[in-house]
Amino acid sequence: MSDTSHKVIFTPSGIRATASHGQSVYDVALASGVDILSICGGKGLCRRCQIEFEPGDYSKFGVKVEADHLSGWTDSEEKAARRGDLKPGRRLACRAQVLGDVVVEVPGDARHQVSSISKDSTGFQTDLDPAIRLYMCKLPIPELDDNPSDGDALVEALRGFGVETRLELRPLTKLQPILAQNERELIAVVRDDVSVIDVWPPSPFDAYGAAIDIGSTSIALYLYDLTNGALVHQASAMNPQIRYGEDLMSRVSYVMMNKGGEEKLTAEIRTAIAGMLEDARAKLELGPNQILEVVLVGNPIMHHLFLGINPVELGQAPFTLAVKDWFEAPAPLFNLGISETARVQLLPLVGGHVGADTTGAYLTQLDTMAGRSVLLVDIGTNAEIVLSHGGRVAACSSPTGPAFEGAEISAGVRATPGAIERVRIDPVTKQPRFKVIGSDEWLSDDSADIAEKRVVGICGSGIFEVMVELASAGLIEPGGLFRPGEAPHRFIQDGQSWKYLLLDRPENPLYIKQTDVRAVQLAKAALAAGVQLLVDYLDCPAFDEVLLAGAFGTHLDSQYVADIGIIPNAAAAQIRSIGNAAGMGAAMALYNRAEKARIIEAVKHIIKVETATEPKFQDYFVAAMQFPTAPATQGDSATGRGRRSRMRERGRQEGR
Repeated sequence: MSDTSHKVIFTPSGIRATASHGQSVYDVALASGVDILSICGGKGLCRRCQIEFEPGDYSKFGVKVEADHLSGWTDSEEKAARRGDLKPGRRLACRAQVLGDVVVEVPGDARHQVSSISKDSTGFQTDLDPAIRLYMCKLPIPELDDNPSDGDALVEALRGFGVETRLELRPLTKLQPILAQNERELIAVVRDDVSVIDVWPPSPFDAYGAAIDIGSTSIALYLYDLTNGALVHQASAMNPQIRYGEDLMSRVSYVMMNKGGEEKLTAEIRTAIAGMLEDARAKLELGPNQILEVVLVGNPIMHHLFLGINPVELGQAPFTLAVKDWFEAPAPLFNLGISETARVQLLPLVGGHVGADTTGAYLTQLDTMAGRSVLLVDIGTNAEIVLSHGGRVAACSSPTGPAFEGAEISAGVRATPGAIERVRIDPVTKQPRFKVIGSDEWLSDDSADIAEKRVVGICGSGIFEVMVELASAGLIEPGGLFRPGEAPHRFIQDGQSWKYLLLDRPENPLYIKQTDVRAVQLAKAALAAGVQLLVDYLDCPAFDEVLLAGAFGTHLDSQYVADIGIIPNAAAAQIRSIGNAAGMGAAMALYNRAEKARIIEAVKHIIKVETATEPKFQDYFVAAMQFPTAPATQGDSATGRGRRSRMRERGRQEGR
């Protein structure tokens, strides 16, 4: 890169761009397909194109960002800040000029649309028996001779409901004014059948609880009415920590290299969750004290960072957890903006890299997995794997890295509108077709409206499919090397290697590079090796079922999962997506106290298998680097011919 151009990395989209010296961030974003609001055409008038910028060492992007890498504040920004239109720590993209390498965040309120990451729910069935119960009471009018106590009167009234309680300080301070103003009637808010944590006027108020899945990429929130069990609100948002690292280890590295980094990451996740809870409360017009229970799940690093625990010990052997069991604490400790009587709870963890998200998913599948040979896999930047067989359960994690989610891929992006999510390559002509998020039609180079689709890159499900399609069309060898001679019109020389032309357009064509193939190979091999270790450990000859958990797994075609070889010896018919089972596990524990007790007990019996110390892991890893559907030699592989036949049939069905 020359002295007059600079790297610009936009988060959370992951889009990378090149800026000329002095070019505005807004112009770079516009040219690169980054979604950013503006209704004034970048003239500094509407103050909507807000970005967040912070100097630091961003090792995951290979850049060190200094404060002077953006131009100084302008009069427009000073005015906007004085009026309260520009939030602290933000700049206007149209006024900020790029003077060096920068990483900028485009916050949710400065984008036309949020990421299309889906956190679809898997169903669960359990009785409603939450920790929070509401009781409406009418207390007797006290008499002077009774030596009266309104607190005692309330305890006695609740005794009539079959609960033996004690009053905490908050209800004691509110009790008598509410009684005086409401003819001695009130609602008592009781937790765990023991503590009266609040008292409310006798109005039609309900109590609510939130189940939250803190993923390394996104956060999912489900809000339940604990009075009637209804799911009243659900939302997802990008995890703001992503600007400090795409994967977990890069965030640990950020903490190691930046003093106070763990405090910054903790503040980021707590602020994001507080914002989601406030949005939910505002939309439902709830009072400030109605959200009373929060149950969270997350991988060990997300779990520890939310709690404010430095995660550096999880970044190095022996990957020691600070806490492993079910944990709970008062909500005010986490600055979530909800009732001071609210409680935060976190599911137990299995081990150093198998966290509460895995135990949450496992809770939803306890009955499905009991007495059967079932593999449960959450494919993410770190894949968590659980296998049940022969009455035993074992779990491990594999360092798949972020390739499946678009990172480490040259044209990779998050699952945002305009991202390629489906790919087909004609086995004869070698021409690709694809679908992008936000459009139902199949597109190609010569589609009339291809420019209008604003194709920004390829996301996780598209990466899965393009690799299988390249292999099945004979464009890569089993070992992953390109075969440019099979399609000279689609391959371009790339230094000492080659790259496949996925989208041919005059500006910014999209390629699949040899390094992209290698990144996927490493990811799939790590996952497959982890699965094989568990298979060996439990001596499991075959699976009854393979369950894919998590938002990413929801978008995968089971045939492509089977064809890419990430689950050894699994057929497409055995593979089923169960959506965001981690979040639903949190919801089950919120919904029913018996489920909480059930998962606490179940986790005690999971055997943790450590992939880092298993000598066979490397052998399995190397073997799994192969692409099973790629013909060994041109045209003479039975597997290749069979797969190509299936591809032709699929092509006819899809109108190729």
